[in-house]
Amino acid sequence: PQLHLFRSVVRVRPNDKDAKMKYQECNKIVKQKAFERAIASDELKRSVVDSLDIENMTIEDDYAGPKLEDGKVTLKFMKDLMAWFKDQKKLHRKCAYQTEKITICGDTHGQYYDLLNIFELNGLPSITNPYLFNGDFVDRGSFSLEVILTLFGFKLLYPEHFYLLRGNHETDNMNQMYGFEGEVKAKYTAQMFQLFSEVFQWLPLAQCINNKVLVMHGGLFSEDGVTLEDIRKIDRNRQPPDSGPMCDLLWSDPQPQDGRSVSKRGVSCQFGPDVTERFLEQNKLQYIVRSHEVKAEGYEVTHSGKCITVFSAPNYCDQMGNKGAYIHLRGSDLKPEFHQFTAVPHPNVKPMAYANSLMQLGMM
Repeated sequence: PQLHLFRSVVRVRPNDKDAKMKYQECNKIVKQKAFERAIASDELKRSVVDSLDIENMTIEDDYAGPKLEDGKVTLKFMKDLMAWFKDQKKLHRKCAYQTEKITICGDTHGQYYDLLNIFELNGLPSITNPYLFNGDFVDRGSFSLEVILTLFGFKLLYPEHFYLLRGNHETDNMNQMYGFEGEVKAKYTAQMFQLFSEVFQWLPLAQCINNKVLVMHGGLFSEDGVTLEDIRKIDRNRQPPDSGPMCDLLWSDPQPQDGRSVSKRGVSCQFGPDVTERFLEQNKLQYIVRSHEVKAEGYEVTHSGKCITVFSAPNYCDQMGNKGAYIHLRGSDLKPEFHQFTAVPHPNVKPMAYANSLMQLGMM
């Protein structure tokens, strides 16, 4: 409409330089927009990040400038960088391109020495190396106190860059059976266990990353139609009920066939790829990440890449022989990168050492 207006003015007043200039400027903008629409395509709309292969960029031997430490920005790097720029030198393109990632870990289940190994392999949590631990920090493994106090410590140190989600084992009935309550009472007091119980009730049930990826411990829901807003409204400060969305987020599992079926656990449900597809479409998400199940390779990709399981307790309970894994999400598309690791030695305290005596018999 503005172009049409300026064109009319120019016709009526051909000697009006101001009107002619505005008409030319407006016409130029309209043509530019038309050109942009003409050349636009899905490929052009994708982020430049998607076309970068940063991992395979090599830093030449004769490059003497600042380098990221394991892909992380440190204070030393920034000081070196400023001095390098002061001398009018150029940062290597690999360092210039590298972007922040987030690491997602699955169940750790009281395997403290394997948790330390994750930090050894992937770096300690920091503002430039954020983590999300996806529940089941305690029970079964006999170093659950060490695990949870370490994780809580990092949460306090980096509240905006270290995330903890609740698992089905951050609950009273599981802690009573599978060792955490007994461990806390043996190492400290019953009062301390009550404090852990209160804190566990405040842990979030899910985390949405960049409006694209939803992370929860268990999985999706027994009924269709659950939205992100419904999840936000859940009254989570309690022990989980036997059914409903809160229960499902902590307990459900994926299955290969469409539809839903009764869970092999006797709680919640199993959900198929069609359930995942409908949930993602309704909530405009790309995929979900969940944990809750031991996997031989430490992770598993199902439902056509839209449901990812990650499990971070290798050689689970000292007897499963599985690998552990963690996931890196980086870039605009948050494409997952999987990193596997194996179990490390731990002091001679067997899993379930503090468990209910009936549970100990079940482990023999």
